Amino acid sequence: MVVKRVVAGAATLAALLTAFLAGTASAAPSSAAHLKTYRACSAKPAPGHAACFAKFRMLEGMLGKKAHRKATPSGYGPSELRSAYQLPATGANGRTVAIVDAFDDPTAEKDLGTYRQQYGLPACTSANGCFKKVDQNGGTSYPSKDAGWALEISLDLDMVSAACGDCKITLVEAKSASFADLGTAVQQAAKQGAYAISNSYGSQVDASDADYGRYYKHPGIAVTASTGDSGYMGGSYPASSSYVTAVGGTSLSKASNARGWSESAWSGAGSGCSLYNAAIPAASGFDTGCGSKRGMADVSAVADPNTGVAVYDSTPYQGQSGWFTVGGTSASSPIIAGVYGLGGNVPSTGYSNALPYQNAGKLYDVTTGSNGVVCLPLQLCNARAGWDGPTGLGTPHGVGAF
Repeated sequence: MVVKRVVAGAATLAALLTAFLAGTASAAPSSAAHLKTYRACSAKPAPGHAACFAKFRMLEGMLGKKAHRKATPSGYGPSELRSAYQLPATGANGRTVAIVDAFDDPTAEKDLGTYRQQYGLPACTSANGCFKKVDQNGGTSYPSKDAGWALEISLDLDMVSAACGDCKITLVEAKSASFADLGTAVQQAAKQGAYAISNSYGSQVDASDADYGRYYKHPGIAVTASTGDSGYMGGSYPASSSYVTAVGGTSLSKASNARGWSESAWSGAGSGCSLYNAAIPAASGFDTGCGSKRGMADVSAVADPNTGVAVYDSTPYQGQSGWFTVGGTSASSPIIAGVYGLGGNVPSTGYSNALPYQNAGKLYDVTTGSNGVVCLPLQLCNARAGWDGPTGLGTPHGVGAF
């Protein structure tokens, strides 16, 4: 069925608001008012095109000012993410995670080196065979530079590194943000031997696998896609594809509990039901509220810019470079791709999005927070025990679900 936003009778509305307020009560607190969140890419891509979902925080009034380089990192680093998600430091055994983005980041390899050196990770370079950068055709005719997408690329490379310190990384750059070019880049990533492919971009509206699914249909490869940063909205492609693992987002904070961390649904995490694409078979035993259609998300990881991650990017973006604090589901998708790389359990046939549903008990279930004031059924925008829209089945608790 198609699920729409509705305003029901007084009793139903009261229940919705109660659930919303209960869900948001434990969310991570906002940071100082002088910090502002910005998008790295336009919020309104042209038809047939995608936008990146990276969101970064900066002192209000600094954007567009004379070049400023932040010299020290702020935000979660690899050791904190490994602690929060109980991830081993190594275990990839030579597996490659590919990053697909649009346009060129001319400083990608150098910036990745700075990030990894900062956090004591082993070098990952083209010289030692760990890092590779290609255009969408597999060559070195790189597209034009785009500073917003360059920040996205740095985020993606750094988050794969944080989640999977010994994964090899291939960056595939599409010549534009059209789905034709991004899709060609995804196919190139598969040709390059990727074990997992991360896509931190989306259309902001739903689309059909009949139109674009051939690009993302790769049995035996873990393809992840960000659900977007616009909250409960009904879908973003390619996260709404039946062939990918749709990755939502959380707010992540240190806590005085047995885990040492707490998580709630991030208010910006995209969720909803696809209008066009079929539910993935593995989700049939879970109440997504989407009937025969695809529900989003499947799993999640930290995405709230207010509890963001540290990223290094020396390509100036509106006068700023150096260390950024970044979030958005652009952060959670490469984290999950890295966890797939660590897990090493992707089936040689079929789609990797089945694995979390087959191993839901091996995830941290996120049960508080919301990404919408009103939705029906409630789980599409309110975190709860079990599956919900903003966080899916939950976040990594080791690699057992991947």
